[in-house]
Amino acid sequence: MRRRYINTSIRPSDYLDVLSKSEVTRLLDSSQGGLYELFRNCSLAVLNCGNEMDDGKKLLELYKSFTIEVIQTERGIKLNITNAPAAAFVDGKIIKGISEMVFSVLRDVIYIGEEINEGIPDSSEAVTDFVFHILRNANLLNRSINPKTAVCWGGHSISREEYDYTKEVGYELGLRGLDICTGCGPGAMKGPMKGAAIGHAKQRIKDGNYIGLTEPGIIAAEPPNPIVNNLVILPDIEKRLEAFVRIGHGFVVFPGGAGTMEEILYLLGVLLNPQNKEIPFPLIFSGPRSAEPYFEQIDEFIRTTLGESASERYMIIIDDPPRVAKLLKKGIAQVRNFRLKTDDAFYYNWRLTIQKEFQTPFTPTHENMAALQIRQQLNPHHLAVNLLRVFSGIVAGNVKDYGIRAVEKYGHYQINGDRQILTLMDELLSFFIRQHRMKLPGTDYVPCYQVAKE
Repeated sequence: MRRRYINTSIRPSDYLDVLSKSEVTRLLDSSQGGLYELFRNCSLAVLNCGNEMDDGKKLLELYKSFTIEVIQTERGIKLNITNAPAAAFVDGKIIKGISEMVFSVLRDVIYIGEEINEGIPDSSEAVTDFVFHILRNANLLNRSINPKTAVCWGGHSISREEYDYTKEVGYELGLRGLDICTGCGPGAMKGPMKGAAIGHAKQRIKDGNYIGLTEPGIIAAEPPNPIVNNLVILPDIEKRLEAFVRIGHGFVVFPGGAGTMEEILYLLGVLLNPQNKEIPFPLIFSGPRSAEPYFEQIDEFIRTTLGESASERYMIIIDDPPRVAKLLKKGIAQVRNFRLKTDDAFYYNWRLTIQKEFQTPFTPTHENMAALQIRQQLNPHHLAVNLLRVFSGIVAGNVKDYGIRAVEKYGHYQINGDRQILTLMDELLSFFIRQHRMKLPGTDYVPCYQVAKE
């Protein structure tokens, strides 16, 4: 019978082998911003890599006895791990890729803790700089590489047909030398990386980049998939989303659920800013033939709520992976030419304007959710902010530990607003539920929200 838990010690293989005494003390002292709990929970999620679970609360409860301790030695540092998920080990030794991701967690938690303790200035420019510093600290920004990062968004709970389609698109992207950046989890986040790895291998590309961007609230529900070779943890969902749009050169959106809608609304809300009108930003929605009704419903929701100008920022391609890859690469070439013309960096989209509303962390308490203004008379930019916050709250209530506990204690989130918009939203969410896009297949979904149309 396979062991369920493993006890071991690991050392970093090639980076982060030296920490100061104050850094170790701060990490282990829960009074200093709670860094240890953050480090422990994110590390547990990484060690759970490959296991099918999308409930952060259940994961933490299943491994209550798990501990991870940072030990300083004369030769650097090591981590003592107790009662870790056995799936992260082979013959008693931790899988190398998972070990690297654990040390990525340590790197980001320490850096984020230092930055937050020093205080982040309350301005849009300061937030953008903060995201830049986190990505640079992770060695993710390379000024010598041409634009080639394809961001792929989509759900963790998708059908086998949709998963295979994401692999086909990833394969075509990999054949064309593009790197992949996703939310790092399973489903539509894993498929493009798996396909691109095969495409890269055929083209003898040995330095393929498979970037995973996550945040503490979501990592337990969507642990990194094993293909990720550059994992970065951002402090919250808003900074995670900003990181995507700053480093991505082209975007492909596959079918998904509430989290995917949150991402779509964020991106369209940013692109609807008049200051971003002239910035090339390749954006393709795509899926197999069976996903055509899905994108028809998404398209209708966007056109009705945000208007025709929003629908002009994307194209929908059904069941044609080569065309997706060709058009995305063509769009990325336009991005390169534009940045040369405007003297903008290839590795970070500085020119894109992101207003403060899209950067301000939203806490989905029951009071905050009920207070959101979902009104047709709002301009598209502000309506997009509030709509994405609705979906953000639903994601929290579905899979995040604190959100699940809040719903268990206080009941459903109440969503209020104009009848037309909320009717469309209710239809969209009901569609997601019928297609099992809110939870992994085989698990029952109980809605965490109620739509109260006026």
